[in-house]
Amino acid sequence: MIEPKHIKIRVRNLHKSFGSKVVLNGLDLDVARGESVVVIGGSGTGKSVLLKCILGIIRPDSGSIQVDGKEVTELSSSERDEMMLKFGMLFQGSALFDSLKVWENVAFGLIQARGMDRDQAHDIAIHKLAQVGLAPEVGELSPAELSGGMQKRVALARAIAAEPEIIFFDEPTTGLDPIMGDVINDLIVKSVRELGATTLSITHDLASARKIAHRIAMLHMGKIIWSGPVESIDRSGNDYVDQFIHGRAEGPIKMQVSR
Repeated sequence: MIEPKHIKIRVRNLHKSFGSKVVLNGLDLDVARGESVVVIGGSGTGKSVLLKCILGIIRPDSGSIQVDGKEVTELSSSERDEMMLKFGMLFQGSALFDSLKVWENVAFGLIQARGMDRDQAHDIAIHKLAQVGLAPEVGELSPAELSGGMQKRVALARAIAAEPEIIFFDEPTTGLDPIMGDVINDLIVKSVRELGATTLSITHDLASARKIAHRIAMLHMGKIIWSGPVESIDRSGNDYVDQFIHGRAEGPIKMQVSR
């Protein structure tokens, strides 16, 4: 149990439906300051919707979301803009802007959200690229000239560029081979440790979850059905978790298959 004073993100009884489809159904989740929590679960279980609700991209139907004790769902537009300065985000698929150079992608939030001048933002972008193992000349390339692994590094550099208090990782190793995926996991661990940031990640990649998490939570049917330290997941005692981590077709989780 996390003491209230140590909670960075607090989600209580969160509900979200799209038409008749219930996605989040009374979800509760706490993330402590400086903690790395990874939410696992199958495709379509609501992991991305959870992140979008916390970020304010999607408005929940009901429930409470607090960041540093402030109720996110009740913020004004200007208050939300201010709160968003606390966040960094690594998007699934990297989501780089094709029309911008690599360094401009990394510096995008610094220039657009914080009004930093381009020369200063450029220097920070090059420094952050170096932190993820990319040379300065990479900053002058376009995203289309990069491999998938390099694009993911650029996306990580962008996520940490403003040294945020909270970082969200959305399927950080999707589309990468196992070796490059492990390289990205190592970079995430290193970057988060250096920043002292609080992180919330969503993934179905168990190797990634084991590497970057302090604690793992499993989302199923719109609720967190199990949560525990990463080292305890193999002895969770939960049939749903056991089926998921071993990738078994047989078990309490029933996949919908069209016939």
